[in-house]
Amino acid sequence: MNAQPVWSSGDDVPRPLLVRTVAIDTLPTGADGLLDLLPRDAPLAWVRRGDGLVGWGEALRITTAGAGRFADAERAWHEVLAHSVVRDEVNLPGTGPVAFGSFAFDASSDAGGVLVVPRVVVGRRGDRSWLTTIESGAVLSPGPTLDSVLERRSPVTSPGEVTYTDGAVSAAGWPEVVARGVAAIRAGTVDKVVLARDVVATTAEPVDVRWVLGRLAIDYPSCWTFSVDGMLGATPELLVRSEKGLVTSRVLAGTIRRTGDDDADLGRAAILAHSSKDLEEHEYAVTSVAEALAPFCSSTNVPDVPFVLTLPNVLHLASDVTGVLAAGRPGEPAPSSLSLAAALHPTAAVCGTPTAAARELILQVEGMERARYAGPVGWFGADGDGEWGIALRSAEVDPTDPHSLRLFAGCGIVAASDPAAELAESEAKLVPMRHALASD
Repeated sequence: MNAQPVWSSGDDVPRPLLVRTVAIDTLPTGADGLLDLLPRDAPLAWVRRGDGLVGWGEALRITTAGAGRFADAERAWHEVLAHSVVRDEVNLPGTGPVAFGSFAFDASSDAGGVLVVPRVVVGRRGDRSWLTTIESGAVLSPGPTLDSVLERRSPVTSPGEVTYTDGAVSAAGWPEVVARGVAAIRAGTVDKVVLARDVVATTAEPVDVRWVLGRLAIDYPSCWTFSVDGMLGATPELLVRSEKGLVTSRVLAGTIRRTGDDDADLGRAAILAHSSKDLEEHEYAVTSVAEALAPFCSSTNVPDVPFVLTLPNVLHLASDVTGVLAAGRPGEPAPSSLSLAAALHPTAAVCGTPTAAARELILQVEGMERARYAGPVGWFGADGDGEWGIALRSAEVDPTDPHSLRLFAGCGIVAASDPAAELAESEAKLVPMRHALASD
């Protein structure tokens, strides 16, 4: 299936994208400053520690499906860029034409993949900020000013009372799913598998995505807070960042729940760092990333031991794998961040090892449709550089019911996994989204 751009005007033929990026002097400050700019309808976001990108409106979208969803999306994006006129007065990563993307975990999923090119993007990187306008037409208009952006904001509204019900598999039934995964590992079918569960949240008021994003950004500043086409969350795991030839991937695997007591948590961090079960799980994940990056890099650096990443709800074993992109053949572009994400996905941290066998086991025992949960989410620009995370600690808004969301959590399962402990870990991983939806 070859993807075709869908223009906001409804035209089937390519129209030139007219793109202009200008510097702006001031933005709202604070962890959610960029998020404060977003309108209620279909907000797009990729923000961490106050830096990143937000966007809204839709100049065009590219939808794909199947095993070729990444390559088809990138091919269509290049077709769009070939008909673009760009005036970029800032020239930083994230300026000029930008597409936000979200892709299904599995090739067989009807969720497929989507790239959304917004009409307006506001970005910040350190002490520099910019405004990008993207239009399809023949004449580049002045576009909105920051003042006009600020004027059009509407108040953020609470979701009100939230009730939770079991998803595809009940909480009581999920340990049995884990037990089946453990049995498959002990039988030699796989070495590791990542199993997930979902919970359905029903809100009294229609969901205002901005409410959720703002709370996530404040509570989880070290995570990448995202919103793309109904998927939203705060992921601690960076699948890949590609910037001017340098590649980084933050790998997480191995988790322990925090107690809320700093001294006790320090002890739990030490337990995690020396846990043979968690170190085994982490090693599988790091190895899968390093092996996937190797064909694209002239050199890579893989840490000998992980560090402990502290989040408000859990502690993770984490490793930052880095590399230098190899020079391509003369006249050939370097691989884009999206093509790197496609090569990396799915890592052992979200699927298992070996990949094909773990994916098949997930389809057999998990009992739910993952859709875009645990799939790549992020953005990239005209030069191919960008950032792609994994849609973890996330939720998906029901496109047919603004009062309903599916919340997701996944756990890495190895031979030593205990089903009851994995259920407790999944509950800990649901805490960020539950708290973000709370009205207090």
